[in-house]
This record gives sequence, C-alpha cells and structure tokens, in this order.
Amino acid sequence: MISSENRAVPAIVIPAYRAESTLSAVIERIPDAFWETGSVIIVNDASPDRTGQVARELAADNPRIAVVDHRENRGYGGALKSGLRVALNRGADGIAIVHSDGQYAPEKALDLLAPVLHGDACIVQGSRLLEGGARGGGMPLTRYVPNRVLTTIENLAFGTGMREFHSGYMVYSRALLERVPYERLQDNYNFDAEMILMAHLAGMRCVEIAIPTRYDEHSSSLSPIPYGLNVLRMIGRHIAGHYRRLLEEHRRAAGAPIG
Repeated sequence: MISSENRAVPAIVIPAYRAESTLSAVIERIPDAFWETGSVIIVNDASPDRTGQVARELAADNPRIAVVDHRENRGYGGALKSGLRVALNRGADGIAIVHSDGQYAPEKALDLLAPVLHGDACIVQGSRLLEGGARGGGMPLTRYVPNRVLTTIENLAFGTGMREFHSGYMVYSRALLERVPYERLQDNYNFDAEMILMAHLAGMRCVEIAIPTRYDEHSSSLSPIPYGLNVLRMIGRHIAGHYRRLLEEHRRAAGAPIG
C-alpha cells in the first residue's frame, strides 16, 4: 500500500458506458487510503443510459471526482485518452484504469499503482493468468483459450514475455505517457495492448501483478472474434514498423530519447 507521505500523486480513470447500475459500487470499492491524495476521472462515453447523471452525482458528493462527458461515443481507447489527458493535467504521476463494470477489483488499485508510484516500473498490468486467477474467477473457455493463443502469438511477434496481453487493469506512469504517442493509438480495446508494446519498444519496464477477476451479468460483452482480428492487424502493423515509426516521430517532436 502507498504511504500517505509518498509525494507521488495517484489517479484512477474509469471509462464508463452503460454503467448506471455498477458505477456507484465501483467508486465505493476504491480503498479509503487512495482518496487521501488521489483523484478519479470518470469518462462518460456518450452512454445512452443514466451513466452520466450517476457520474455527476458522485462528483457532487466528492470533490476528488471529475467527470468528462463525450457528446459522441469514442470507444474504449478514445475514452481512456480523454481520461489520461485530464489526469495528467491534474498532476497525476501514476494512473490506474478501473473498469466501470466492476470486473477488475477496485480494491487492488493501490497495489497496482505501487510499482509506478515508487519508481520501480513505468507500466503495470493486473494479470488474470498469474496464480490461476482467470479460471478460478470463472473466465469462460471461449475467452481463456483465445487469450492464451493471442498472447503467445504477440510474445513471439514482439519479443516480450507477458503472461497475458489482454487484461484491461492497467497502470500508466506519467513518464510513459510523456514518452510515447498514446494519442495516436487505436480508440478500441486494443489500446492497452498497444501501450504494452510501445513501452517495450521504448525500453520501459512493465510489471505484471496477479489480480482476481470475476465474470457475471455485468461483465464486458466484448466480442472475441472482432477483437482477435484487431490484435492480428496490430501484429501486422508492428511487423511493418508502424509503432517504431510512431515512437521515432514522437521522439523527434519532443526531443526525447527513444530508448
């Protein structure tokens, strides 16, 4: 757990879509210690239900909560980009991504933030495949098997050694977000995997931490086939040098080393 005396500033970004029934519970599950120095940015991605209203009510009760309302749906990655921009502008040094459906335990946010806030890593992934969390938490075989297959292909293509690429429980450091062109990555669910790849290409350390997971009626309805096809396209772009070019262009524009 992060000491309140630690000067590093944590933040949580919550991309929210059709989350009127789960959002309040997710906020309640965030550890009390986080609120001592941390802030939460809820991004209402043009949700057609009462998600935006619920978010604004939560913000009215807690000055450490900010709400971003999208007038048009920008997708998961687009919502993250908006939240990350706000978190950086509010001075965050480490930013955890907590999903609005409660699938990834908000209680673990400080544990995942710790390596970044202590300067031991630039990116952290909460892994469902460490310590058997995925199957123990009820991950369906229709998701587990594609996860394992795609991760194996990605590790071979990228030269990485991740246990999985497809958990959405991520933590990004300010240093990473300033060094890679995250705004130019995809607006879909591949954003997180692209960030892992960009960190690897930039020579920035990624840490995996075991997390529990659960699947129920509120869990994401992400379709595995289109997602898998997007992963394969991402691999093709990497082989073609797309991500290295993005890093090099960003390095030249910022005058920073690529690693």
